[in-house]
Amino acid sequence: MTPPAAVRPTGRTRSGLVRVASVPAGHVYVRHLADPSGGDGVVRLDDPVPPGPDVPAGQWWPPAMLSPAWVLDHHQEFDVFHVQFGFDAQDADRLGALVHALRAVRKPLVYTVHDLRNPHHSDSRAHDAHLDVLIPQADGLITLTAGAAAEVAARWGRRPTVLPHPHVVELDRPTRPRASLPSFVIGVHAKSVRASMAPLPVIRALAEVVAALPGGKLRVDIHHDVFDPDGLRHDRELAGYLSCAAARAEIDLRVHDCFSDEELWAYLESLDVSVLPYRFGTHSGWLEACHDLGTTVIAPTCGYFRQQRPCLSYRHDESGFDVRSLREAVLYAYERRPHWQARPGDRLRERLEVAAEHRRLYERVLG
Repeated sequence: MTPPAAVRPTGRTRSGLVRVASVPAGHVYVRHLADPSGGDGVVRLDDPVPPGPDVPAGQWWPPAMLSPAWVLDHHQEFDVFHVQFGFDAQDADRLGALVHALRAVRKPLVYTVHDLRNPHHSDSRAHDAHLDVLIPQADGLITLTAGAAAEVAARWGRRPTVLPHPHVVELDRPTRPRASLPSFVIGVHAKSVRASMAPLPVIRALAEVVAALPGGKLRVDIHHDVFDPDGLRHDRELAGYLSCAAARAEIDLRVHDCFSDEELWAYLESLDVSVLPYRFGTHSGWLEACHDLGTTVIAPTCGYFRQQRPCLSYRHDESGFDVRSLREAVLYAYERRPHWQARPGDRLRERLEVAAEHRRLYERVLG
């Protein structure tokens, strides 16, 4: 498959700035693509306020920019249209109409392939249909790992530029020193149990192995919407097991709503190990936050987590879950205490490189 014909953009400013309609713009990943000093010469438009009453400040979902009408009405305000994520609720025909609108106003499309399998969809068909529109039609493609790039090449005949995920935790946030304590805390955060997660078998296995570790402790976090009987996503089996395990002191159970950023960073810093209970996926912002803060990750073998950042792994995908591999990873972490933490200076240099590569890609698709 050959890439789309070069777009001949119109309406470009003469200031040297590249104006990007980014979908979204306010997400931490996108914010940290920019040179902090502005030296990359890239300006990303603010996220439009989504339609509807009582929209909270700062909310970008659903992205208004994905509307073909928005593109036609605002095409003089941007040079490049860059889709990151946020198109879950669109159907493939609607995305096709978006591409058609961009072609009509001669604006190039860039797409970053974060997910080759949508973590919120139990079935892959809808996301595959989205990718079948975006990947062949994009004028520029980016992804985060070599493995994901190879999969894109195998499935669509196009090779994305590989750029690392930028830091998640702010560079100027003081990190807490890791104390050498006899305790060893493993955490599993089930959150709201999105479709990609299978936390129950993972937690059961961890409870058994951690019980045999001197100083070992298993902390399990979960949101009210799954745990509470009247929650919108209540999981009776999972909530029942967690309640009983907590009563038997096998786990330290914490039920709450979404953490703020600072609460999440403090939570990750309280752990020696964070176990990702995914059965499918591609990349992970959670892994990046752990890398920033020095929390060891045990990630499943699905997706490309091991290529993204240093971590331990266990076999877990849609074909099944291997308890033995998880036990071995936990014992390795317990006995060796691996410590992989990004240094702020390295993260800053990486961010500057990522910003410069985005600028170069934008210039390339602009011709």
